Amino acid sequence: MTGTPAFYFWLSHPGAQAPSSDWQPLSDALYWESPTRAPDRRQLLAPAPDWADDLQRVARAVFAADRCTPREETFDRWTRHIRLSVPVTAPDAWTRALPHLTALLATVTGDRWEVEFRPYDADARPRSRPLPFGPEAYAREVTLFSGGLDSLGWAAQRATVRSPHALLLVMFEERNFESVQDTVYEAVLRRSERALRRLEQSQTIRRPMDATFTLERSTRSRGLLYAATAVHAAVAEHVLVVHIPENGQLALNPPLSAARWGACSTRSVHPWTLHHLNRIIETIADRPEQAVRAVNPFAALTKGQVCAAARDAGLPREVLEATLSCGTPPPRWRGRACDAHCGVCFPCLVRRSGLLHTYGEDRTPYAAEPWDPSLPPTRAQHWLALKRWLDTPCTVLDLMADVPLPPESRLAELLDVVERGREELRALVAQAPAARRSA
Repeated sequence: MTGTPAFYFWLSHPGAQAPSSDWQPLSDALYWESPTRAPDRRQLLAPAPDWADDLQRVARAVFAADRCTPREETFDRWTRHIRLSVPVTAPDAWTRALPHLTALLATVTGDRWEVEFRPYDADARPRSRPLPFGPEAYAREVTLFSGGLDSLGWAAQRATVRSPHALLLVMFEERNFESVQDTVYEAVLRRSERALRRLEQSQTIRRPMDATFTLERSTRSRGLLYAATAVHAAVAEHVLVVHIPENGQLALNPPLSAARWGACSTRSVHPWTLHHLNRIIETIADRPEQAVRAVNPFAALTKGQVCAAARDAGLPREVLEATLSCGTPPPRWRGRACDAHCGVCFPCLVRRSGLLHTYGEDRTPYAAEPWDPSLPPTRAQHWLALKRWLDTPCTVLDLMADVPLPPESRLAELLDVVERGREELRALVAQAPAARRSA
């Protein structure tokens, strides 16, 4: 970290001023969202308690600071030193939770974070409006719903459970891919045996008008933004569990090579991340009965098993193939639709293996094939790294050496889901054309 400059961000609030001109102001105005989707305009059962508002405010400030801090300006073009000041209603409680917050942020972004908290007058802010619906619309389950295969599988399972209460799907719009998300949501709605509600939020940050930098593209803190928003909605609906569905092999996401250790591999739903998120909630919640827990219901399943679960919930194969799973979707230019999947990143490879496992083939349109011998080495790197990784034994030490695991972890079960996922990936490699398979 020697020589890495610190980036200073100040989340403003009425009546407060930044300590000095070195601090860059942040605000909700940086989020590209319609007024009806703003945090204080969401229709929920009741206003969320102050601590849940604080959690969402911290997560939104973290995500904005993450996007406004280019990694290119650091010594290794990755690791940053970010200082952030956020107003909260209970600074003392947040100070106690700070070790868990910084551990979580270091895990998911790979950066050094210094976060400080200052008092915030909760009475000065607008409150969310209560639901104008009857009791049958109150949610008793809350889950994240991205439009990907994993969230689709869980939503389809829960939507087909008969219940007098609604299932609340918390969604974040993917700009240029809204139609994909709508298609997947409509498919769940058609199969649903209960009321469905969806809460749509923005994850798009605008570059400040006077900024001279390009927004950072890695968005590793996005998972915290998603989870905090779902927790905020759950506590307002008096729901005590938030489901964050991610197949076990990608939740653990063991690195394919030494170059992918740490935050170079996404850790949004890693057991260590959820462990610290739940410790934060336990520390800042006003009362123990309000302490919502974030859990991964697919932690023991491979991608293939998740695909099978979606199929068994009655979803047509075309819907599964219409989901968005890519880590680096190709750009969609105005007036011209492109494939939603690059086809060569690791999430795309895992997706391919899951659909192959369930249906014997994958008809998803991809921008490229990883085994294409004409593919440039930079785009074939995931495929080549995957094959080397599959030829190397994976042990419990490999799972723990990259990111720690919570004390309550069942190591044998975690290793088992990774190994079963590796078998699905080996089947993908085996069916690839020989030209790239032998490369």
